[in-house]
Amino acid sequence: MPTLYPLLLQPTYKDYLWGGDTIIRQFNRSEPPGTYAESWELSDRSDGMSVVRNGPKAGTPLADIIADWGSSLLGSDAPNDKFPLLIKLIDSQQRLSVQVHPNDETAAQHGGDAKTECWYVLAAEPDAAVYAGFRDGVTQEDYHAAVKKGETGELLNRLLVAAGDVIFIPGGLVHAIDAGCLILEVQQNSNTTYRIDDWGRVGPDGKPRELHVEQAAQVIRWDATGSPKVKPAPIYSANENSHERLVVSPYFQLMRIRLTEPEAISGAGRAFVVLFVARGEVDVAWPGGSEHVTAGTSCLIPAALEGVTLTPTKDDTEVIHITLPETNTGTYESKVDQTQPT
Repeated sequence: MPTLYPLLLQPTYKDYLWGGDTIIRQFNRSEPPGTYAESWELSDRSDGMSVVRNGPKAGTPLADIIADWGSSLLGSDAPNDKFPLLIKLIDSQQRLSVQVHPNDETAAQHGGDAKTECWYVLAAEPDAAVYAGFRDGVTQEDYHAAVKKGETGELLNRLLVAAGDVIFIPGGLVHAIDAGCLILEVQQNSNTTYRIDDWGRVGPDGKPRELHVEQAAQVIRWDATGSPKVKPAPIYSANENSHERLVVSPYFQLMRIRLTEPEAISGAGRAFVVLFVARGEVDVAWPGGSEHVTAGTSCLIPAALEGVTLTPTKDDTEVIHITLPETNTGTYESKVDQTQPT
């Protein structure tokens, strides 16, 4: 077995026109002035590959680590030899486009990569919101008429959000992120997005950005109902730390841990664990060493690495724990009940 240790990764940034510099300012990152719409925190994609920045593997692309460490990193439950998730930070200085992604079924039928995602709101300006799903009573005829007029956003539910809110967006659900949100996004490893409406915006060249109306119509789930806002569920713990289940889906599960004392972390060989420090600071220790991890940092714990402990070094420390579900089966409908939507 290779010598395993927790990996800290260098983010890859995207300068989409709707972004700002909140990610850099909020987490005191030493990047030059510019637009940082997205920070790809953990990516095994050629269009934004993560690179290790600590320990013996510093400077190594994540894809090479996976090829070397294999199931020792990913775990026995990982579906293949590619990292199954893409984890991002999103800074919406402006509203994102109205868009939709395929799910497993429609991706197989029409192409593209399936993308179910969830959003954990790290910060939000007053009256900031997300758009998710059609309002009650909206018909397919209403939708097609609104598309022609460039008014699709008016058909969507607008949900006010605040720090700590969780939104679950299955493939096929039409959605957008409003201006003023800083979001941690966990999603299937996909970059397939079908843009339906861009709020009348033009790109840097002064022309409207490309829309994908026909592709979107093929993958929209007209039967998706219910609020996508998730109610966190407390989880019993033997220690004094607070544990809440945020999302359980066929592709990922999220838990929020508010730390007041040391916390053991293990993938038990079954699956990797990604830790995102949302607030505060922690020491991540393992039998071979330790790393001090500050707010806004992602840490990848190999599935087969045992003896990992998190110790908070500041009050009010909060960590988002991301891993694979205990079974990779089930449908969206059966899983959405477990996320306890409000």
